[in-house]
Amino acid sequence: MFYDHQAFVAAYEQSFSKLTASQYQGLDQLLSFVQLDPDIDDDRRVAYMLATVKHECANTFQPITEFGADSYFAKYESGTAIGRRLGNTQPGDGLRFKGRGYVQITGRANYLKLGQAVNLGTAFIDQPTRVLEPVNAYRIMSVGMRKGLFTGKKLSDYIGDPGVDYVAARRIINGQDKAVEIAAYATTLQDALTQARID
Repeated sequence: MFYDHQAFVAAYEQSFSKLTASQYQGLDQLLSFVQLDPDIDDDRRVAYMLATVKHECANTFQPITEFGADSYFAKYESGTAIGRRLGNTQPGDGLRFKGRGYVQITGRANYLKLGQAVNLGTAFIDQPTRVLEPVNAYRIMSVGMRKGLFTGKKLSDYIGDPGVDYVAARRIINGQDKAVEIAAYATTLQDALTQARID
């Protein structure tokens, strides 16, 4: 799938707002990653992925780190229920494996699982900030959303034949948090992608 990037950006800006240089660069890079991804072949799935990034990355279209003072991440420490669920086993894991990337992966277990899923083994355990490298952040999002590695739900559960349920698709990442808002983004982005599609 190929898109005219300038046409897509024009449609995006008409529907949302003018992009800053950094936002433009991030969105342009995401479209390039999608075009090179042999496993993503449906505008509707691309739209939902972009809508997810728009929300999860606070409209920056750049991989980001979860906000909060160091003390905020104590809730993810190995001695807490949340920390244990996230596979945090060592003191400091809550801060070390805080949310990062396009989809904010969190916890030692997820860093390991996603590193293995993108054929990087323990790279994200050894160097957690590598999740912020755009190509890694994209690969994590793509494989995670396609294979249901975040919550057990995957893109094909909600977006494919016979139809689309962008609201329920939020379950791929995070229950129903902001599901209606993200679904609205996806609908608008789908229209922009259709306008920019090069067949």
